[in-house]
This record gives sequence, structure tokens and C-alpha cells, in this order.
Amino acid sequence: MNQLRYIILVSLLLTACAHAPEQKLAEQAAQPSKQTEQTEPAEQEVQDNRVFPNVELTDELLYQFLLTEIANQRGETDVAVKASVSLANKTRDPRVAMRAAQLAMESGQMDKAIDAIKLWREVEPTSIIARRMLSSVLLRAGKLDEVRTELAGMLKDDQANAGPAFIHLYQIMSAYPDKAAALQLISELAQPYPTKPEAHWAVAQLAQTAGDEKRALTEVRLASNLRPDWDMAVSLEAMVLQKNAPQEGLDKLKNYLAKFPDVREIRMQYARALLDQKQYKLSRDEFQHLASDNPDSSEMAFAIAMISLQMQDYQGAEDQLKLALNKGKKDQDTVRYYLGQLDEAKKNEVEAIENYRLVNGGEYQFSAQIRIAYLLNKRGESTVAMQQLHQIQAISNQQRAQLIMVESKFLLDAKQDADAYKVLQQGLASLPNNPDLLYETAMIAEKIGKHDESEKLLRKLIKVKPDDAHAYNALGFSLLERNERISEAVTLVEKAMQLAPDDAAIIDSVGWGYYRSGKFEESIKLLRRAFASNPDPEIAAHLGEVLWAHGDKEDAKKVWQDSLKENADSSQLQTVIKKFIP
Repeated sequence: MNQLRYIILVSLLLTACAHAPEQKLAEQAAQPSKQTEQTEPAEQEVQDNRVFPNVELTDELLYQFLLTEIANQRGETDVAVKASVSLANKTRDPRVAMRAAQLAMESGQMDKAIDAIKLWREVEPTSIIARRMLSSVLLRAGKLDEVRTELAGMLKDDQANAGPAFIHLYQIMSAYPDKAAALQLISELAQPYPTKPEAHWAVAQLAQTAGDEKRALTEVRLASNLRPDWDMAVSLEAMVLQKNAPQEGLDKLKNYLAKFPDVREIRMQYARALLDQKQYKLSRDEFQHLASDNPDSSEMAFAIAMISLQMQDYQGAEDQLKLALNKGKKDQDTVRYYLGQLDEAKKNEVEAIENYRLVNGGEYQFSAQIRIAYLLNKRGESTVAMQQLHQIQAISNQQRAQLIMVESKFLLDAKQDADAYKVLQQGLASLPNNPDLLYETAMIAEKIGKHDESEKLLRKLIKVKPDDAHAYNALGFSLLERNERISEAVTLVEKAMQLAPDDAAIIDSVGWGYYRSGKFEESIKLLRRAFASNPDPEIAAHLGEVLWAHGDKEDAKKVWQDSLKENADSSQLQTVIKKFIP
């Protein structure tokens, strides 16, 4: 009778983890990355073969059973863990030891969890889960020497399953914060198994995580040599190649698909890699291939629509978005938002507003409301646009700042510069350190002649956000335009170029600064580089002026005239041309 009561109480004790069997507890301990191996062997314990102790239920044991669960329910984790560990030691029941380990892990008491799992392994030495769980918890606790011994023993005792074991080892080690240490550990464990492709694969994965791409490539190719056409090795090799040799990575995936066209995971990776490389047509072809195998997928239709939008295939994008809408995509608001974007691209402003109004929730609701106001203002309905803007509810400081800046823009469009400046000043009163507001207010202050205020705001922005290249550039360029403090101005724009070396506007500023400093050759070189990157009329005006001053008048005229053909309404171009060619 006592034995039966004991069994019933053990069952009650384990009720809390009824939905978290041993395999799940092992995963909880390991905190592995997303499952990678498609053919992992079954690891669930065979319950029928387990042997449990014959324990007499005493009043003390009954008290500890109840104490453990009541304390845990009340959040008294220290009491629950202490009682459960004591109970496990007294009963030497693997189920009770498992429960003690779970409670200890949940409360972050790794040493007690380790003791409980060691007891579990001692009383149930055939448990693979207990052994793997111990390795996982030892790793989480940073006990690398113990982990090394434990894992080496586990691999040695079950060499027939060493391959799948290395897949599991990668999963538990991928979460370890010291990536170099994890790589060193897996390398040492893999050394005795040079013929196991999974061992090389696991080393390659952790090498990539640790930033050692050369090692990762070497190891994954060893894995491929041992197991040709293994999809996981092909996938990893292509991933490693994507950074420095993207076309080689694409070719790797393409060649694999030529042999195994039905491996969906590889085709998905290939489609995404093509998209990353901006090979839109090929990427869309691959997504369409995937969609043909899953015709009811609204997600595939949406992905194809986004690529079509990038390709400016507006009809194709619209067809796919409507298909996604008809298939019942969970996030209908997202589809409606992009239909609005598509309408804008097609200059169908009325239809765009209608679609934006149908975005009633989700991450794009705020943006959709902003777009409605923008389009109304663009159509000349400025009063309605402002009303729309004032009705939008912001849920963050960044959204509040955006609303302020949009209102300021509407006022600028209406030639109400002083009012636009006032709106921004009021915004800064409530959000004094917002970088975007500081920048926009400084720009309008500069425009309306408040140069000292503009400089003050930009210097504050630099303090708030010291890596903001545009703040340095704006301050330096304003000094250059007024031909003041040239040396300081050049230092500022050079700092901006250090932070953003490929920004055409900033390169233009440095070139203009060198011109102001009398460095014609350096100036022309930089201005030509800026103009080649972005043939903006302002850059054309600067380049032409420097060429003219340097004596290259015909070249200057050509730059101006070519730019004027594309930018006939550019007041800056017209001004500089009249300055030199009355």
C-alpha cells in the first residue's frame, strides 16, 4: 500500500513537468539553436525498461513531497529546490532527480542542478538524456574541463552514434557566449574522429560563429569530401562563401539543385541568397518554383510581390499581393500597406489612400497614416492633410518626433518657414535630445539665417550622437558656404568622411572645403568622385566652379550643361552658370 501511495505521489510531483518530458528538459538545459539535422535519431527513453526503486513512503517523505510543490507554486524557489534535492537523494528515484534538476535550472542554481543530474545518471546509468543534460548544464555553468571529460566519454562509449552526437554537440555549444572557447572545445572533441563528416561540420559551424571563416571553409569542405552531396554541408559552405565569394556560394547551391531539385531548404537558401545579391529576376524565379510546390502559400505570394516591386514590375507585384490577400494572409494589414506603396509607385494616389485607410493595425499602421497625410498634402489638400496628421496617435518618442517633422515639412512646402521652425522648436522642448529633431531644426535655422542657433543645435547633436556623420558635415558645410573658419570647417567635413567614406554629399563637402583651402587638384579629384557616385546638380555646380577656377572652362561648361539637361529647374545650377557666364 505504501509503495502504491509513493507511486501516486511521484506522479503528482511530476505533474508540473508533464508537458516537458526528459527530451524537452535536455533541450531546456542546452538552449540549442534551431534544429538543423533532419535525420536526428530518436532519443526518447524507453519507459517500459526503466527500473524504479522500491521506496517506503514515510511521513517525512510525504512532507517533503508537499513542501516541494507548495513552495514552488508560491514562488519560494530556494525552499523548493532544497527540498527537491533532498528528496531525490533520499528516494534515489530518477524521476524525482529529474524534477529536482528542473527546479534548480529554472531558478538558476546550476550547481544544484548539476548535483541532481549526476544523481539521476548514477541511479539510471543507461539514460542518454541524463548524460546529455549533464553536459549541457555543465557548459552553461562554464565548467569546460568537466564538460570536456563528460563529452569525450559519451562519444567514446557510443562511437556508432558519434556522427549524430556531433550535431547535438553543436546545438548545445552554439549558445555558449565565449565562441572561441566553444570552438576550441569542439575541435578537441572532434580530433579523434577524422572520418566523421558531422565532426568536421560541427567544427565548421562553430568556427563561423567565432569569426574564423577560413577554418570554417576548410572544415566544411572536409565534411563534404567525406559525405558528398550532404545538403547540410552544402548549405553551410554556401553560407560561409556568401560574405567574400558570393557568386561561388550561389554556384554551390545551384549545382546542388541541378542534382537534387526537390530539396526545398536548399532552394529556399538559393532564392534568398540571390535576393541578397540583388539578382531579382533569378530570385523571383526560384520563389515561383517554391510557390508552385505550395500553391496555397500566401507567404510565397507576398515574397514574390516584394521582389517584383524591387524590379518595378508593378503589375506582377499587384497580382501577387492580391493573391496573398485572397489566400488569407494572416497579416492583411501588411498586404494592404504594400498595395498602397505599389499604388504610389504607379502614381495612383487616390487608390493608395484607400489602401492605406484599410491598414487598421500591425507594424505598418503608423506609416500608413503618415502616407495618407503626405498624399493629401501632395494633392493640395493641405488643411485636410494637417487634420489627418493631428489625428495620428504616436506610441513612442520616435513616432512623436516623426509627426513633428512631417508637420514642419508641410509648413515648409507652404513657404511658411518661420512656422515650420517654431513647430520644431516646440518639439525640441519636449524631446530635447532627439537626434532627428536636432538635425531638422538646425537645418531650418540655417535656412532662415539663424546661423548661431544652427551651430548650437548641431554641436549639441554631435554630443548626443558623436558618430553622426551628417551632423559634422552640416556644421562644416555651413561654415564653408559662408566662407568662415575654413580650417575648422575642413576638419569637420573630414571627420564626417571618416565616419561615412562613401557618402557622395559628404565627399562633395570635403572637395568644396579643399577648394576653399586652395587645394585644387585634391578638390577636383574628390568632386569628380562624388559626381560619379551621385550626379546631383549641387555637386555639378561645385565641380564646374572648381574646374572653371582651375582654368578648365570648357570642361566646366560641359558639366553644367549636361547636368542642366537633367535638372532644368535647379536654381543652384542656374545661379552658378549666370555667375560665370552672364
